[in-house]
Parts: sequence; C-alpha cells; structure tokens
Amino acid sequence: MPFETDFAHAVDRTTDSLEPDLDALLNGAVARGRSRRRRRSAGIVAGIGGCAVVAAACLAIPATSTGLGSGGSDLEMVALAMPRSAISDAQMIAALQATLPGGRFSQVTGQSNNPSDPNAGMVANAGMVVDDGRGAAAIGVSAVRLKLPLRDGDGLSCDRTPKRPAGDTCTLRELPSSAALPGGALVMSERIAAAQPAGADTPNRWTVTVTVKSTGAQLQLVEWNSTVGAGPDTPKPTRSAPPLTEQQVVTALTGAVWAPILGAVA
Repeated sequence: MPFETDFAHAVDRTTDSLEPDLDALLNGAVARGRSRRRRRSAGIVAGIGGCAVVAAACLAIPATSTGLGSGGSDLEMVALAMPRSAISDAQMIAALQATLPGGRFSQVTGQSNNPSDPNAGMVANAGMVVDDGRGAAAIGVSAVRLKLPLRDGDGLSCDRTPKRPAGDTCTLRELPSSAALPGGALVMSERIAAAQPAGADTPNRWTVTVTVKSTGAQLQLVEWNSTVGAGPDTPKPTRSAPPLTEQQVVTALTGAVWAPILGAVA
C-alpha cells in the first residue's frame, strides 16, 4: 500500500475529509464515522493557509486515524458506536491547547460530534500547529467510541501486512484498571516515517491511541516533527522529536483535562 494511502488511514481518525493528494490537513474535518472510513493513521488533513496540519489523525484515523509510511496495511474497518454525549469543537481545541501549556498555536481547527443525529459526525477532533520554542509541529487529536466487544483494528493491534519498513515502530501495552479507566486500557504507540527509505531530513509521525477496554472510548493524539503531515512537498523536519513524549501523551489523555471528553464518548 503506497504511503499516501497509509497516511490517509492515520488522518481519518480526526477527519473524514481526506483528499487523495493530501495537500492539506484538517480542512473542515468531517466525521470518521461515515459510510466509508479511510483509516488511519487516512488520524488529519485539511487546507489551512496552504499548510497541512495533523492529526489524527490526525488519527488511521488511524485509521485519519490513524498510519503513514510506505508500507501501509490493509486493516479492517473500525466499527464505531454513537458517542454518549455531544463534544464541541471548542472543547476539543481547549483540551488540546491545555495539553501543550506555553505553546504558541496557529492554524487551529476543530470538529464537534452530534450523537443526536446518526447522519452527522461521530468523531470529535481538533488540530493545530504548535510552537513550544523547539520548532513548530503539527498536532491533532480525535475522540470516538468503538463498538464492544473490541476486536483487532485501529489502535488495538500492531500487526501489519506487509511488515513495517525498517525504522518504523509500534508497541502495544495495557494500563491497569482505575477510576478513570474502568477495566483498564490499551495503549498503542507508533512512529512512522513520511517516506521510505527514510533519511535524516524525513519527517516522522508519532501516534498514541488510548482505548478504554470496558467502554470502547478511544482518544488518539498524532504529532509530527514538521508543520505538515504528508504530500509531495512535505517540509523538512523542524525538530528531532515531537512536542510530547509517549508517556506525556498517555498521562495527559488519561488525566483531568481529557476526563470529560473521555467520559462523553464512553
């Protein structure tokens, strides 16, 4: 599967408006839970001032929200359930900005979900470019609810066919049950290069997906070390690492800031 297709899978986690040329990120993102879901990590794409910002994807979605990278995978569609409560775009944007205190934000976009309308979006998301003084980076987040029982799919398995290219990584671990995570949670963390073979000037995408096992509530945060996700004119990396480490992302997504959003989709 070509890189563009795999990237489409990561962006769809935070938007369902991915275009084949991937020349923009998070542009009027539309819910991943539509009739056809271009999966992740197709996690975060939208045209914002001629620049693309993630997500995510920008979740595979994974499936936007979702992956990227030249060896994509034919993962099954993720079955979504209607979120329990409405989440506004303003809530998603505020929570994402609170996750990155002290940063300067631009190209901010967001999308609400609408559980009262089955034809509307089931994916609440937000995306922006953040500059924390170490280089501007695209970042996006999405919130969905998976149907139970959970099955292999976006954010739940590191298995891929074909295998991941050298340098791309994926880990899957469990978090213990707690008041915030009843029954525990699965944490999938990925690092995927935007091109293969990857070089020193190849941007990377980091995706962390937290899925509560008892409810199917899932949050996915996608970071780039570049101001754009993908495309033929992808800018060079602006930094060597993403704004947040994997542990910082997990701590944030399972903490007080995201608790109301996690509860709304649970």
